[in-house]
Formats: sequence, C-alpha cells, structure tokens
Amino acid sequence: MSSSQLFDDHYRTPKPPPLPCWNYGRGKKYLMKFRDCLNLHEEKKEAWDKVFKEGHGADVCVVTGKDDVQNATREDHVILAHSCILVMSSPVLRSLLEKAPVRNKLKIIKISGVTREVARVFIRFLYSSCYEEEEMKKNAIHLLVLSHAYSVPSLKKLCIYHIEKNILTKENVVDLLQLARGCDAARLAYVCTRLIFKDFKTVSGTEGWKVMRDVNPTLEQELLESLVESDSRKLERSNKREEHQTYFLLYEAMEALVHISRDGCRNIWPADKSLHHNESQGSNCNFPACKRIELLVRHFRGCDLSVPGGCADCKRMWQLLELHSRMCAESYYCTVPLCRYFKEKMQNLNKKEKQKWDLLVSRVRASKGTLSSICYMKVS
Repeated sequence: MSSSQLFDDHYRTPKPPPLPCWNYGRGKKYLMKFRDCLNLHEEKKEAWDKVFKEGHGADVCVVTGKDDVQNATREDHVILAHSCILVMSSPVLRSLLEKAPVRNKLKIIKISGVTREVARVFIRFLYSSCYEEEEMKKNAIHLLVLSHAYSVPSLKKLCIYHIEKNILTKENVVDLLQLARGCDAARLAYVCTRLIFKDFKTVSGTEGWKVMRDVNPTLEQELLESLVESDSRKLERSNKREEHQTYFLLYEAMEALVHISRDGCRNIWPADKSLHHNESQGSNCNFPACKRIELLVRHFRGCDLSVPGGCADCKRMWQLLELHSRMCAESYYCTVPLCRYFKEKMQNLNKKEKQKWDLLVSRVRASKGTLSSICYMKVS
C-alpha cells in the first residue's frame, strides 16, 4: 500500500464520538424525579399508616393475652385490623384467620404473651413498616419474638439491629444469646458470641451466666469449647504472622546484602566503586534492611572470631551468606562474599539438610512473591 493510500485511509476514518459530559439541566431533572419517587413512597406509607390508625372497614379484632374477649370494647381493649393485610404479611396469621371465631362480624385473633402496646406496634408495622424509635427501642426484644413466631423477616432484621445498637450489654449478653438461638437469629447469636469471647472473664461472672450454667449446661459447655477453639485459632494466626514476618525480614536482608555487595551504600562499598559514588546513593537508600546488614558486614570484617562457631553476630552473618548462596542464580559472577564457597559446600550436604534449606528458600521467596527483583547480574 502506497503512502498516499495510507494518507487517504487515515482521513476517511470517522472521528470518535465526544466523551460523555454531565448535563446539569438533565441531571437536575433526574434528581427531581428521584425525589418525587421518594415522596410518593413516603405518601403511600403514610396512607397505609392512616388506614391502620383509623381502622376504617376493619374486619379483624386483635386481642392480647390479658384481654377479656367477652367484655372487651373496641376502643380500650382491642386492635382493629384488616384481614387482607394480615394474610399477605404473615403466613401464620393467615392460618389463624382461617380458624378464627367471628363476633359482631369481626374475626377475633389472639396474640398471647405480650402487652397491647407491643401488639399494636407489631400490627402497625405489618401495614406500613412504620414505627416510633422509642417504641422500637423499648420493645425490640418482644417484637423479635413476635417476628419469629409470625414469620415476618423484615421486622426481625430491624429488631436485631436495634438490639445490637441499643440493648446488648455484657450483663444481658448470655440471655440475648439464648433468645437469638431460640428465634433463629443467626447474626444476633454471632454478635453475642463474639462479645462473650471478647471479655469472657467479665461475662462469666454475670448473673445470666450463672443461671445458664444451672438451666442450660450444654450451652455453657459449647461456649467453653468454642472459646478454646477460638483461642487456638488466634494463636495459630499469630504464629503464622510472626513466621511470615521472619521470612519477610530475611527477604529484605537478601535484597540489602546484594545491594551492598554490588552497588555499595552509605560508608561501605565494593572495591570497584568509589566513595563519592557511594555517598551520593546512601542518603536515598530504598532497602529497609540496608543499615542493619551494613552493621553486620562491618562487624564481620573486623571481628577476630568471624568463623563458624564465633560470636552471635558472626554466626548470623554466616547464615545470611549461606542462605544467599542457595537463592543466588549466579555461578561465577556474584559479588556477594563467600557465595561460591557455600555453593561448593552445598554439594556435600545430605538429602535431609538439602530439604531443610530448600524449604527455607521457598518460604522466603513466598513471603514477597519471587525474588526476581533481586538482580543477580552477570558481569558483562
């Protein structure tokens, strides 16, 4: 293809469409529509809440355990509701309504074990999901029981949230754990268990723990076993972190050792580098372990016991040099001292010793990916 054809093809290519930009007028229009939808949703909630409060057209009479059905008056002792709402909100209430007795054209259902106030908050929530914050904080535990008994998942989630936020303490955590297990509230049970493990000494001295020990010893045994298992996992994770940190420090030490032997740093440098060149790099060294390795190298050079079996610092230096030799990919051109010596020594190790070194090398490499960043360069 000739250059003229390429030139023509270039200018025949259509221009790309412009980048999308924010249209303030259009964005404001969408925002207003979104707000209108929210307002419409709130209006519907208010309308359903009004239907519940006024009780217009109600065909169900809800009474509590303390109500006398024969003598109750509609104003003082009962809660008026609509069967269509209750049937759609709870399968349990649907079953109750199918068998409910009728009196004065009203089906009568009974919610036992709670006060009229709690039952009213419960029925109101079925209509519009509306509630007063103070009522929810005060009655969250009873409402959790009702939400579980009558299968209302949305109310159960809300009750769990308020219990975690406003009610749960170290004094009542054992009681709430038993409640959560009875109401199949997995999240609340998890939060309670975590709080118990966090401060077991305080919780185990509460009255709730003592009662549980007498009434439900199986749960106590289960918690103690879980606590031991949790502590074991924590100890295992801590040991793994410390082990990984040790290998990571060895990784950094290998990097710094190659850096010092090849380029020099601060006040130590190889024979083929000048002090001026070294000082220009020492102030901006990017190797975290460089200073520590430099001190070890200085000590190793000047120590009279720098042989295997000498002082502790010399032993450490020997070990680092030997580890480097097993990680080094160079055979003849490595600038790290004694690298070739240890490579030759490596040939005489038995199988068990080789496996130990191979395992150490693999874990050091794994602590920070591969050691390709350590440049074992050949001398050109």
